[in-house]
Amino acid sequence: MSKDFTTKVGQGLAKGLGIKQAYRDPLGAQADPVTRGESTFSYGTIDTYSYLEQEPTTAEWFKEITPSWHDVGRYFYRLFPFLSWITRYNTQWLLGDLVAGITVGAVVVPQGMAYAKLAELPVQYGLYSSFMGVLLYWFFATSKDITIGPVAVMSTLVGTIVLDAEDKYPDIPGHVVASCLAIVSGGIVCALGLLRLGFIVDFIPLPAISAFMTGSALNIASGQVKNLLGESASFSTRDATYKIIINSLKHLPSAGIDAALGVTSLAMLYIIRSACNFLARKYPQKAKLWFFASTLRTVFVILFYTMISAAVNLHRKDDPMFNVIGNVPRGFKDAGVPRVDSEVISVFASQLPACVIVLLIEHIAISKSFGRVNNYTIDPSQELVAIGVSNLLGPFLGAYPATGSFSRTAIKSKAGVRTPLAGVITAIVVLLAIYALTAVFFYIPQAALSGVIIHAVGDLITPPNTVYQFWRVSPIDALIFFIGVIVTVFSSIEDGIYCTICVSVAVLLFRVAKARGQFLGRVTIHSVIGDHLVQGDGKYGPGNNSNSPDRDEEGSRRSIFLPLNHADGSNPEVGLEQPYPGIFIYRFSEGFNYPNANHYTDYLVQTIFRETRRTIPFSYEQRGDRPWNDPGPRKNSPQEEQRSQRPLLRAVILDFSSVNNVDVTSIQNLIDVRNQLDLYASPRAVQWHFAHLNNRWTKRALAAAGFGFPTPNSDNGFHRWKPIFSVAEIEGRSSAAAHAEMLNNQHAQHAAQKRDEEDGIKHESHTTMRETHGVEEGSDISSVPEDKLQHDLNDSKAYRNRRKVAVVQGINRPFFHIDLTSALESALANAPPEELE
Repeated sequence: MSKDFTTKVGQGLAKGLGIKQAYRDPLGAQADPVTRGESTFSYGTIDTYSYLEQEPTTAEWFKEITPSWHDVGRYFYRLFPFLSWITRYNTQWLLGDLVAGITVGAVVVPQGMAYAKLAELPVQYGLYSSFMGVLLYWFFATSKDITIGPVAVMSTLVGTIVLDAEDKYPDIPGHVVASCLAIVSGGIVCALGLLRLGFIVDFIPLPAISAFMTGSALNIASGQVKNLLGESASFSTRDATYKIIINSLKHLPSAGIDAALGVTSLAMLYIIRSACNFLARKYPQKAKLWFFASTLRTVFVILFYTMISAAVNLHRKDDPMFNVIGNVPRGFKDAGVPRVDSEVISVFASQLPACVIVLLIEHIAISKSFGRVNNYTIDPSQELVAIGVSNLLGPFLGAYPATGSFSRTAIKSKAGVRTPLAGVITAIVVLLAIYALTAVFFYIPQAALSGVIIHAVGDLITPPNTVYQFWRVSPIDALIFFIGVIVTVFSSIEDGIYCTICVSVAVLLFRVAKARGQFLGRVTIHSVIGDHLVQGDGKYGPGNNSNSPDRDEEGSRRSIFLPLNHADGSNPEVGLEQPYPGIFIYRFSEGFNYPNANHYTDYLVQTIFRETRRTIPFSYEQRGDRPWNDPGPRKNSPQEEQRSQRPLLRAVILDFSSVNNVDVTSIQNLIDVRNQLDLYASPRAVQWHFAHLNNRWTKRALAAAGFGFPTPNSDNGFHRWKPIFSVAEIEGRSSAAAHAEMLNNQHAQHAAQKRDEEDGIKHESHTTMRETHGVEEGSDISSVPEDKLQHDLNDSKAYRNRRKVAVVQGINRPFFHIDLTSALESALANAPPEELE
């Protein structure tokens, strides 16, 4: 089927349905938009390559979004990023991964057991989660630093769900609920990753994440004080943070001997870290040694207090002097197919969104941060796949939900990890602990584990300096941070998550919906070199750099456009002039879509009505004939006389530099404004010009609404007009190729002179060049001005007697301009001659 036949069928169908194909096109489909009027350049003196810009089609859109077979193959290949580097694995990488993997493994074992207590599960489940997370992640990883495993915040949420399940469904064990939660949340996250929806994490801003981490850290730390001090009083550690703090202080007298172990272990952790940091600064040549010593402080403290506990409780296992972990089964005793059914899912259904958000936030935020620090980029969608698969398969060995850990990731990064394969080394360390150290785990004091938890979550609290930077950058973001922390402290972690996200989204929508454009004025500026001095008369004196391409005062002068109200912070003493009476330049600031379209155009119309006068004023014989919304001026008011001095509305220039896409609502709003202003300026027509259109679909949308063409007058129809087009020289002295040749010549001459100076030879051609350009003997040929060197291009074979140009944008949309300057020139060129006098 030929294209002409398809076109005819489409046109016939459109005619039958009453569809207008050329909406408000005064030139007609067959008219020549260049020769219909007076062109600003002559065909006799310049060779012009015409260009008709083709509109994007629906077929192109479908082609863009439809993946090719190559894209499908690449999609599956990118699901396993290790294929791109595993074949190049070498001994040096192995050594780095061994050190980092063993170091992290030594830390993850005590932390995993401690976080399992947060999840209200036996400690072995923390080891299972640690093992599966680091073992599976490297298959799908795009980050070499991240470590997946139990984390404090996720464990706290799991603990809350487990306690609720015990109250509502006492026949369902807690680890069954935790495993089911891991599978369901992991499946959701994995689906988001497979659909490549990782960008949704970008909708959660940094202040919201910081507030969530800070509030969660305060909640977790306060909840561990009871075990840290060994308080025997019965009160819940799952209440709001402020209640936990009050109850902990109220029951201080019930503290037991556990307080001696808990407080001293916490103090020892901070003392060791401070001492190692001090020694690393004092002896920088041994900084690596002190780093590893600081990293292993958790292992040292746990072993130290385990030895004390074993010595005290060796012969009193049935009645230990203080709380210990107790029996830990050896191996994977709880491996099996997890239970997933509607009854178990109903236990945590209401808290599932919060769990998914925590999985996303912690992992993506940490991996992005360390990727920037270590100079690589992660794929958020692929990271979601990694988290999802880890949580889908982990429960088969008894794991509960796991995600990226900040503290272990920092340790892994500083330990010099080279590839994600270091996770396998960590998995081996955890595996050895599960099978070989379970007898030792019996004597670990719970107070010491609480000290480890408090010490670990302390790093999650946002320091005051960071909060101050929030305030300096954006006060509203600092307010969001405090709202999130306060809600978390006085309510719950889940409420804090929802609150910060909702407030952040509300602020974003408010900024978009209430975005206000700026009316621009023109000012002429000069480029000034830094060593110019201001003279007594306020003018700039001559510069000392004679080689500068801007040495010519006229050549360095150009016009720019700034907001008339100086809202951008420009110097208010700089006077801005209106482009021309009755011509307005309006710049959008936050895109142009349905949320802010009315706000933009209302301000545009309001300002135009205030600054101009109606072409044919309404005349009313009696005051009662006036409409209610235009009651007119008061008696003896000079307002009407002042309005008569205002200019008529001629043209509107819209700066679309911040607009990427438009929609039906915004375009219809623009059509309504055009009709409103046409009625206001009748019988004259308001010309609409557009600058900086960066999207072909935006051009198509505007053209479909009748923009891009001159608007016919209501009285005498279409009048002669002067199209203004921006052209670029593609052959000749001003083209990019000629400029490149000029620079090459300059560099070649400079290099040749340096060789002559080294050999003590003065080449005749260099002497001739100096004479030609008036350069004294002994001076550097590189100081020859560019315009003098460019003069030599007259004799170049490549550019002799040729000066061809091409229009930058299509001539079929004459009112779509490359920049504001050309838009203003077109508006001025087409203003009525009597208005220019």
